[in-house]
Amino acid sequence: MEQELRRAKIAGVGSFAPENVMTNNDLEEIVDTDAEWIISRTGIKERRIVEEEVVTSDLACQAAKAALESADLEVKDLDLILVATSTPDYLGLPSTACILQDKLGAEGVPAFDLAAACTGFIYGVSVATQYIETGAYDNILVVGAETLSKILNWDDRGTCILFGDGAGAVVLQPTQSAGILSNSLGADGSKGEVLRVPAGGSKRPFSQGVLEEGAHYLEMDGNPVFKFAVRILGKAAKEALDQVGLSSEDIDYLIPHQANIRIIDAARKRLDLTEEQIYVNLDRYGNTSAASVPLALDEAVREGKIKEGDTVVLVGFGAGLTWGATVIEWS
Repeated sequence: MEQELRRAKIAGVGSFAPENVMTNNDLEEIVDTDAEWIISRTGIKERRIVEEEVVTSDLACQAAKAALESADLEVKDLDLILVATSTPDYLGLPSTACILQDKLGAEGVPAFDLAAACTGFIYGVSVATQYIETGAYDNILVVGAETLSKILNWDDRGTCILFGDGAGAVVLQPTQSAGILSNSLGADGSKGEVLRVPAGGSKRPFSQGVLEEGAHYLEMDGNPVFKFAVRILGKAAKEALDQVGLSSEDIDYLIPHQANIRIIDAARKRLDLTEEQIYVNLDRYGNTSAASVPLALDEAVREGKIKEGDTVVLVGFGAGLTWGATVIEWS
C-alpha cells in the first residue's frame, strides 16, 4: 500500500514583546547618535527592552502560550520543544528550552536549544519539519526568543541602535496537503568573526579582564555584514523556491528577517516584489534576532495579510554566518 504523504504545517502562531519602549530620541540621551539618522539608515524608530529581572525564557513562555492557544492545543499535547536563541538564560546549561518546558508545565517533553543567531528560528522550523515528516512527532513547538539588550554595549552606537527584545513561536503539526514545501539552509563559518560575542565561551572564559574590556558584549563589523545580507537574502529565498520548482513570481507574501530596511528593500527588488507583498515591523521592534521572523509572521497572520493557499516565504540571515528560507503553502 502506498504511504500517504506527510507534511508539516504551521497550525498556530504567537508572539510577545516587552512593554518598555526605547525610541531613537531616548538613544540620543545615552549614546552619540541622531534619531533621524537611525531611521534613514536602518528604518528603526523604536525597540522593546526588557526589565532587568526578565529573562529570555519569560518572553518565550508568553509567545509559546499564544501559539498553543492559536493552534487550539494544550501543553499536554506537545511532543517536542525547540528554542532558537543567542541569549539563553544560562551560558550552555541548562538549555532555555528546558527552562521553558518547566515554565509551561510540559513535564517529560523533550526540549533543546538551537544556536544559529538570527537564522535560528528558520533552522528550528527545518528541524521540526523533519521530525514531523518522518512521523516521529505530531505537535512541535518552535520558539525564537531574545533579550539582546543584555549583551549590548550601550556606548557602541554601531550596535546598540539596532537591536531589541522579543519572542515569537509556532506550533507545527502533520498534514496531508499544503503546509511546508521546502527548507533551505546555509552557513559560512569562515566569516564568523564579523558578528560575535568575543568572550564568555571556552575560547575566552569570563574574567575580570573580560569585564573591564567589555568583551562580553556583542560586536559587529557592520560593512561586511551589510554586504553579505544584501546578497544572501534574495538568494536564500530563490534557493528554497527552486527546491519545489517555484520562482519569485509565485511568492504571495514574504516575511524577511527584520534587520535593516535597506537590506529588506534590496531583497524585495531582487525578487521583484511589491512593498505590499512584504511584512515589515522593523520600525517598531528593531532587530530581535531569532525572534524577528516569527514575531513578524504572527503579526502578519493576525492582521489578515496572509490568506489560505498563499505561497509564503520566510527568509533570514545571521551570525555564523548563517542563512535560510522556508517555503509554505499556507493552510
